[in-house]
Amino acid sequence: MKKLLSGLIDFRKNKLPGLRPLFDKLARQGQKPDVLFFACADSRVVPNLMVSTDPGDLFVVRSVGNLIAPANTDGISVGDVSEASAIEFSLAKLPIEHIVVCGHSRCGAMEAILAGRENYNAVPNLKAWLAHGEAAFPRLERSPFIKPELPAVDRLSQANVLQQLEHVATYADVRKRVDAGTITLHGWWFDVATGDVHVYDKERGGYILLDEAEAERVLGGQAAFQHS
Repeated sequence: MKKLLSGLIDFRKNKLPGLRPLFDKLARQGQKPDVLFFACADSRVVPNLMVSTDPGDLFVVRSVGNLIAPANTDGISVGDVSEASAIEFSLAKLPIEHIVVCGHSRCGAMEAILAGRENYNAVPNLKAWLAHGEAAFPRLERSPFIKPELPAVDRLSQANVLQQLEHVATYADVRKRVDAGTITLHGWWFDVATGDVHVYDKERGGYILLDEAEAERVLGGQAAFQHS
């Protein structure tokens, strides 16, 4: 808490003066992000730092394991409705053109899923939530491009990103817009040890380092995730 408070004081003294025009504009005109960004709640993953964005650039949803409960046939989330409501709100109220699901290395949620949910009876809400990540196991079996030399937790984490994108696509408005070409889905994976981001690129055979060349492919729609 001491670091948070000292950081807030530093922000007010040294950074806020230069940002006042931006905050004034956001207050008057509202937010207009074009990206809905799903990330893990892990404290090592900081989306705005990772992509060097300003306030107003990203609509961020964070959850344990960057999990998103899928929709049932009535369009209602089968789990917690927080992520589902963020999808509905952002698509209804914001100019969203891209949806990113970003996983990361050494994810604690993936470690818990690997260990088995039966070990988490003492934390029933977490145990129930982790169920939305268990479909990553069969997804991993269908993803031979995920490098076998990676630790098991990282292999599962990369598969989980793709599975959660499938969950996102179960929401009718997302699916309709993806099919119409007005929204693009993206799978990202952040390596905590190196700070590198890797993007899922089906045409190039899996997760590729997101450098300038790959960024151009993403912008050109060549590295989009295609839901099944």
